Amino acid sequence: MLPGIIIKKKKMEEEYESRRLRRWEELDADILVKIFLKFTVFELARVCSVWRTVCCDPILWKTLDLSHMRSSFIKIPLGPYVYVERRSDESLTRILKLSMNLSGGNTRTLVFHFNLFLSDDQLTYTAERCPGLRRLVLPAWNRIKKTGICKAIRIWKDLESLTMPSIANPPYLFTEIANNCSNFKELKIMGPFEIFFADTLITCLPNLKTLSLRCSAIKREALIKILDGLKDLEVLNISHSYLVELSGWQPQKKVIVRELDERILEKASRLKRFLTCMEHDTCVMCQRTENDEGIVRWYKYDEDDWKVDEVSSLHL
Repeated sequence: MLPGIIIKKKKMEEEYESRRLRRWEELDADILVKIFLKFTVFELARVCSVWRTVCCDPILWKTLDLSHMRSSFIKIPLGPYVYVERRSDESLTRILKLSMNLSGGNTRTLVFHFNLFLSDDQLTYTAERCPGLRRLVLPAWNRIKKTGICKAIRIWKDLESLTMPSIANPPYLFTEIANNCSNFKELKIMGPFEIFFADTLITCLPNLKTLSLRCSAIKREALIKILDGLKDLEVLNISHSYLVELSGWQPQKKVIVRELDERILEKASRLKRFLTCMEHDTCVMCQRTENDEGIVRWYKYDEDDWKVDEVSSLHL
C-alpha cells in the first residue's frame, strides 16, 4: 500500500475514534436544543453546568408549561379559601426564579395548573421577567388580589390571550386590559357566565375576537347580550355548557335550558364559528357540567381534561 494512502487511512481511523469517544458535553448545541425541547422545566433544572448555556436558548422558553405542578393546600372557610403549605410555596418560588433566570425574558406563553395557587409576589416577579408575554393560562386566582393582577397586566402590554376563572368583579381587570393590551383578542372563562360579566366585556373589550365559555352555566340573557354587543366576535365556544334563565312564574327559580332557540341561532349565524354541544343525554362532558352545577370539579376527572378546548388556539 502506498505511503500516502496509509497516512490518509490512519487519519480517518483517528477521526472516527475521536468521534466515537466524543463526550456528552461536547455535543453540538443545535442537537442539544432539539433534545431539550422534550424536557420539562424540572428536567432542564438538573442539567450539568456545561449545558447550562444551551438551556438559555430562546426556543426552549417560548412556552413555560407548569400545568403539571400543583400546590399542596387545604381548603379554608374564609378568603382566599385555600391555605398553601409553606414548602410547596417555596418550591414554586424556586422553579419560577430558575425558569426566569434561564429564559432571559423570552417566554411568550405561560401555563399554570388549576390547583397551582400563585401569590401576588410570585405573579409580579414572573411578570417583570417575561414582559413580552402573549398568552396567560391562569385558572386559579384564590391568592391573587386586584393590585397583583393589575400590576402584571400593566407589564404585559403584548398580551393577546387569557384563560381565567369566573370572577365576581370583572370591571377592574378588563379595564386594565383595555388600557394596556392593544392586541388583546382571545378570552376563555372557566366557570359560570353571568349578565354582569357579559356587560363588562361589551363595555371594556368590544373588539374581542374569540370567546370560550365551554363547560359552564351561562345565563341565557348574558349569551344574547354577547351576541348583540360584541360586534367583532368571530368565534364563540359554548360546548358542554347549559343555559340558565329565570322562571316566568317563579322569578327566584332558575330553569335549565338544554336547547338553543331560533333567536340565539339567528344571532349566532353571523359568527365564523359557533361551537356547541348540548347533548346532555349522551355526552359525558355535558353531563359532568350539569352534575357539577356549571363549575366543573376538574380534579375528579382525567388529569388533562381541563386543558381541552374546541378552539385550537385555546387548546393546550
